[in-house]
Amino acid sequence: MQTRAKTAVVIVAAGRGSRMGDDAGPKQYRMLGGRSVLQRALDFFLTEGEISQCVVVIHRDDGDLYRQGTVEHDKLLEPVSGGATRQASVLEGLRALKVHAPQNVLIHDAARPFVDASTIARVIGGITPQQAALPSLPVADTVKRGADGLVVETVERNGLYVAQTPQGFDFPTILAAHESAAMKGLDSFTDDCALAEWAGLKVALVEGNRDNMKITTRQDMQAAQAKTATAPDIRVGHGYDTHRWAVGKSLWLCGVQLDHDRGLDGHSDADVGLHALTDALLSAIADGDIGSHFPPSDPQWKDARSRQFLEHAARRVRERGGQITHCDVTLICEAPKIGRHRDAMRAEIADCIGIEVARVGVKATTNERLGYVGREEGMTALATATVVMSHVG
Repeated sequence: MQTRAKTAVVIVAAGRGSRMGDDAGPKQYRMLGGRSVLQRALDFFLTEGEISQCVVVIHRDDGDLYRQGTVEHDKLLEPVSGGATRQASVLEGLRALKVHAPQNVLIHDAARPFVDASTIARVIGGITPQQAALPSLPVADTVKRGADGLVVETVERNGLYVAQTPQGFDFPTILAAHESAAMKGLDSFTDDCALAEWAGLKVALVEGNRDNMKITTRQDMQAAQAKTATAPDIRVGHGYDTHRWAVGKSLWLCGVQLDHDRGLDGHSDADVGLHALTDALLSAIADGDIGSHFPPSDPQWKDARSRQFLEHAARRVRERGGQITHCDVTLICEAPKIGRHRDAMRAEIADCIGIEVARVGVKATTNERLGYVGREEGMTALATATVVMSHVG
């Protein structure tokens, strides 16, 4: 004797999404946060303990899209091809479940990817052999009836409800109702509860969920994408560098040559600001440091301008899919005064890494005559860089 299953599910996914107003393909196969709309709708049922099987009704031309957009699961049956109308597609799904003899069936639109476990439980709890269960929400807005572009009347909204899916039924009863409607050539029912009403079944209203939206228009898709958007991958890199003062050397700071009695000692031009910022950019993408890319032991970098180091780091960020959105350099020294050179330094950095000047900060502070900076033995720079990644490289 065959054991009757608990509750099976028919997912209706045979539509073409013509109201989306574009040619990007059927809406049920578009991606929401890394998963297709259809897969998101399926996930709630496949993980629900009371659900025994799910069958998806697809358009006959969508086999490849279905396989690409869904993940195999032991509850998921082979898809079946739908008919010319939604009603005909539901009937094909019900017929596919007949061999499994479920007790109840839920019928759900694939275009509703945000159904939740509580709604599913309430629907299942409202099913009896002679009663269907309809998740619904009371109408909150004033309703107008119109004709020829004019309001004909204002409809009393008390007692009006907006229908959602999944709609729940006793399986043999709804299958018989669908078969009867098909035999009589009736194919204009807008949902399965309407067909159940025609067949004489009671329909219980159960609480729906406002998040259980249906994706119909392009604006609906945009709203759904906003609901599933993940937090941006924002990286903040930190850089630090120190160089000794040296007589007879030119002083380069943040890409600008300053008139000063001393310069900084280093293998390259010893631009402490650009070195710190180069390290900050490389840090943001976890790509080593300035010494690993430009070893001081390599003679080709002798007296090299540090601008090329920073350009290299910015290019590495872009190659990894990063966008530099802000950077800041702090120069710590007792002399020279930096204020009158700040704008030139900001402009040089902005040009070097390809961002707006408004996104570049440069400032300076003394060390209050403390330590090696206070004794004017050397200069230190601190830098931060903010990078937004479009993908992880």
